[in-house]
Amino acid sequence: MSITMTDLPPHTTSAQRGYALDKYKTLYLWMILPLVLMQAGIFVDYWRELGQNSWSIHVHYWTATLWYLYLIVQPYLATHGRIALHRTNGMIGVFLAGGMGITSFSMLDGTLAIAERAAENPERFGPFLPDFFYGIVIGELVMALVFTLAVIMGILRRKDVANHAWWMTSTAFIIMMPALGRGIQNLSIGLQIEQWPNINVMTPLFISQSLIIALTLAAAWRYKQLKHPATWCAIAVNACVLPAFELGKMEVVQQLLNAVVRG
Repeated sequence: MSITMTDLPPHTTSAQRGYALDKYKTLYLWMILPLVLMQAGIFVDYWRELGQNSWSIHVHYWTATLWYLYLIVQPYLATHGRIALHRTNGMIGVFLAGGMGITSFSMLDGTLAIAERAAENPERFGPFLPDFFYGIVIGELVMALVFTLAVIMGILRRKDVANHAWWMTSTAFIIMMPALGRGIQNLSIGLQIEQWPNINVMTPLFISQSLIIALTLAAAWRYKQLKHPATWCAIAVNACVLPAFELGKMEVVQQLLNAVVRG
């Protein structure tokens, strides 16, 4: 692997970069787990409703899937002597990240539409009140914004291996909740279906957020990044999901979301 001094920021030596690459040599294996959890959460819903899914849902699903695959391939290339290909893929990744961010924002309108249907037909939605879906919108809006921030920071720190790698890695945990939360929610409903509509819809979300935060901390501990700002961005995003449902109950917040998202 050839490294020139022009590739290095002022505070980084070739030895430091080599150490960072060696440090992350197994990162691609760790990134398989977030991919599996994300797919396990959303796979059944997506494929069961394949014919009814809108175009935006298809684009979002496949963009997210490709992004998680990208987070496996890129660390592998960088730490196994394929720096040139890693950099080429990095340019493609900017396009993919943009698509991921845009499609995340585009999903918000659909969630607001579900909130309207829940208000019009409460019997159909049972324990899922309109407030619940407004909470989802708030949480996903924050996730999309922080995901975008993490990608930008990763690009800005692209010549600093340790920082670049961890900002990009953090995105796996920042955007995992919608898929994993939905999967655990569906499992919970299946186990409590005889009690419908008297079902606790918040406990599954608490479980999903706790799992994501634990996974984030485990990965950060493994790669000695517990104090990294990207780690705490991922934790903060997932910790704010549950309070977001309280905000979703406020009429002024609901009006603001409709004005911002739907115009």
